[in-house]
Parts: sequence; structure tokens; C-alpha cells
Amino acid sequence: MPVSGNDSDNVGAAGRRVAVVPATFDPPTNGHLEMIGRASRLFDQVVVAVYRSPNKQTLFDPQERLALMRAAIAEAGLHNVRVRPYDGLTVDMARDEGALALVKGIRNVSDFDYEAQMSHMNGQLAPEIETVAILASAQYSFLSSTLVREVAKLGGDVQRWVPDVVAARLREKYAQPAAPGASPAAFALDAEGSADRFGGFVAQDERVR
Repeated sequence: MPVSGNDSDNVGAAGRRVAVVPATFDPPTNGHLEMIGRASRLFDQVVVAVYRSPNKQTLFDPQERLALMRAAIAEAGLHNVRVRPYDGLTVDMARDEGALALVKGIRNVSDFDYEAQMSHMNGQLAPEIETVAILASAQYSFLSSTLVREVAKLGGDVQRWVPDVVAARLREKYAQPAAPGASPAAFALDAEGSADRFGGFVAQDERVR
């Protein structure tokens, strides 16, 4: 579902159609993964761009957020999805990747209003890059990283809403035992720097998941 109306014939290397999914991912949720998986069926390659320096306090530092997203993508088996960190303007990073689209998740009317505004701004900054909105499934239409963090902080079980690797890391962060029947998940920090907003022109807040 296109939000912006700028025509684009931009393609990535070797004619591959590349899309970028930018966000802070603090932490990644199953809502993120479901939307990224749907985008991976529409484009040849999807670049999940983890924003390093949002204008908000994050639970996980940039290295942790990048490592969690890479582990979650591997857990989901999304072979045409790559994860990278970035700073600065989202459209500049998308140009560096040769992307033809920014992919955004939409849960409700307020998300749409915000994303429409951001789409128009991004269209002014980079008219060759489209904004493509994917409507959240009913299963995850309520879900956000903020809600996951709050439930986990208060001792609730978030296993059903996040990848296994994220559930394990949240238990470590809040020093909680594993939920009954939950499978253990390995976690290894990535050495690279990295960051939940499906994008303004800089990914600063977290309306969408």
C-alpha cells in the first residue's frame, strides 16, 4: 500500500529491488518480524536498518539492539534480509543501499497520520524513494516494544510476543526466571554498533511497534 506517490525506477545492485525497514527495535518483537517477513516476499532484498541514536532512552544499547535483531532474523530464517546500523537521515542511508522503498508498519489511524506526514517529508528529501506501508495483522495490531518492555519489567511473560532470543535477553535484563515450558535461547552480542520507529526521516520515536 503506497503512502507516497512519487514514481521510482531505482533498483539496487545487479537489478535487485531493495527495500529498507528502519527502526530503533528496542527490542524486536514478533510484530516487527511478521512485517519484515511480508516485506521480504515483496522485494529481492530487505535491509533492516537499526537506528543507533534515537532521541529517547533505550533499554538496550546500540550493540545489543543490532545483535538482537540479527539473531531474530536468523531465528526466523529470512534469508534475503540483512541487518545494519545507521545514523542520520533515513533517506541518505536508503540511497546508500540503492533502495527503492522505505517500508513502514501501520497499526491504526494515528500511525497512518504520522507516517503520511513523514512520507511527504521523505518525498521532498528523496523523491526517487517510495514509502510503502504494510498494515499490521490483527494478531499484532496492539503490539509495541514499549508494551513488551513494560510487561517484562513488571514480571509478565512476554514469550508469545517476541523471538526466543529477545525473551531470553529480557529475562536476563530484569533478572527473571524462564517461563514454564519456554525453550532456552542462545544470545551473543555483536561487535558492531547499531537501534523502533518505522521511520520518520530520522527514526526517533516508536509509534509503530
